[in-house]
Amino acid sequence: MKTSKVGEVMTPDVVQACQETPLKDVAQLLARHRISGLPVVDADDKVLGVISETDLVRRQTAGARRAQGIRSRLPALRRKARVTAAKARAMTAAQLMSTPAITVHPEQRVADAARVMERHQIERLPVVDEEDRLVGIATRRDLLRVFLRTDEEIRQEIIDEVLTHAMCLPPHIVIVSVHDGMATLEGRLERRSDIPVAVRLSWRVDGVVGVMNSLTFLVDDTRPPEKHPSRWIPHRWLSER
Repeated sequence: MKTSKVGEVMTPDVVQACQETPLKDVAQLLARHRISGLPVVDADDKVLGVISETDLVRRQTAGARRAQGIRSRLPALRRKARVTAAKARAMTAAQLMSTPAITVHPEQRVADAARVMERHQIERLPVVDEEDRLVGIATRRDLLRVFLRTDEEIRQEIIDEVLTHAMCLPPHIVIVSVHDGMATLEGRLERRSDIPVAVRLSWRVDGVVGVMNSLTFLVDDTRPPEKHPSRWIPHRWLSER
């Protein structure tokens, strides 16, 4: 089955900053390219962290409070308080960036990258190679391209790639319908063990947001065969002649 990979939808030309980039230059990069964040790399293009518009706004706010002599209520010894205080004095990208950077690889599935974004509540993912060098950037908009497929395109791929090609099922055994990315599978399969396979592979089709399983089966091959109690049959031995 063909599933979209991060490398197919990422943006290869990445606006980035180095560790020594002044925050004023970072802000200008964000404004000039109309982006909301960028990765920070070292001399070998390895991703060290990420800076967003939110980081810059917090730095500006914290700096203003510090200039007015307003101190944080957090105890000075707490790590969060120390980090906040340090970022309030940040002057370069390395001092303000969020670390460690959450990254993905080009060969990862788009759906997996989308889950990473949702889990960490972030808008962009630096894409790195095997040596953690920056090769691209994947934004929410990039990943959403995969989910802009029509219901008919999704339905046809489930039929062609999942049921016919991957599972080698005869035509018309399973009726597939898709509405707003929600796929419904109806029909009767020969074996019960094929049902979770059909559901799992349908989930992997790009654009599918859910699978409704209405499949039935003829043979339950998931249960061990019943063992019938053996019967002892007495043997009558012939007497020796």
